[in-house]
Amino acid sequence: MQLLIIGGSGQLSGRLAQMALEQGHQVWTVTRGNRALPSGVHSIIADRSDPAALGAALSAQHTRWDAVLDCICMNPEHAWIDLEHISAYCDRFVVVSTDSVYHPSHKQVPQSEEAEHYMDDGGYGAQKRKMEEVFLSSQSVSVRWTIFRPGHIFGPGFLLGCFPEQSRQPDLLSHMRAGRPLRLVGGGELLIHPIFVDDLAQCMLDCIGNPRTCGEIFCIGGPEAIPNAEYYRTIGRIIGCPAVIEEIPLEGYLEAHPQYSGHLCQRSYTLRKLEEAGVPLPSTPLETGLMRHIAWLDAQESV
Repeated sequence: MQLLIIGGSGQLSGRLAQMALEQGHQVWTVTRGNRALPSGVHSIIADRSDPAALGAALSAQHTRWDAVLDCICMNPEHAWIDLEHISAYCDRFVVVSTDSVYHPSHKQVPQSEEAEHYMDDGGYGAQKRKMEEVFLSSQSVSVRWTIFRPGHIFGPGFLLGCFPEQSRQPDLLSHMRAGRPLRLVGGGELLIHPIFVDDLAQCMLDCIGNPRTCGEIFCIGGPEAIPNAEYYRTIGRIIGCPAVIEEIPLEGYLEAHPQYSGHLCQRSYTLRKLEEAGVPLPSTPLETGLMRHIAWLDAQESV
């Protein structure tokens, strides 16, 4: 296939581009040209927020793509650009949203794709939900789209850490190797449903030719939903330094730190809809993925 990735130099999009190339696809990427790209891609330099510049850059490729994989569709304006401008060159879109679209006070365990309450505070999750609504309300019968809602993505390219106050941080491994405590709100007992980056990228590729995924939104996570603390305990087992957890009282924390609302809730999702659509489910166990993640981080330190 001929694939156009909006992004291509980011944590998810870079791995997606690399995997697509390894599977024999031709890959074009749209970036602003500020970071290195995987070897073998066709680089398109443009700002995806500038419709005129983006349209000119795409037109210059003289290509019609089999699918557009949009890893950086952040708001409704980006969605309209996909539907009104990029669709001139492709009618199949796979778009990355987020589990942060759900209002944390009304989530179920596990949460399905359907919800009565979404974020509407103008923040990251709310903007992603408005982006989804643009696709949902599209009247175009020619554009076929699929949206994924991942939670915590981990693996090579990402920083480690998933929960306040030890969220993604460059020094997490050295912090744990030094035996320093991990300050986790509520002891890290709330659930998380992490997904290994390769699994998410593969599901995106797998759904392109699957008509049952068109016009659908899917929750997506790995094979295990676990307490956040278990994520850190697993890291500790891998590096041979047991996690030392210091509990921060949950009561009153969210009121004092509203920016963490998307983390201070249960983040467990049902994958039944994805399975029923015939998409192979993510299968990389947490420990296996974290071993690969940690090996990559250690290799970066040694360079």
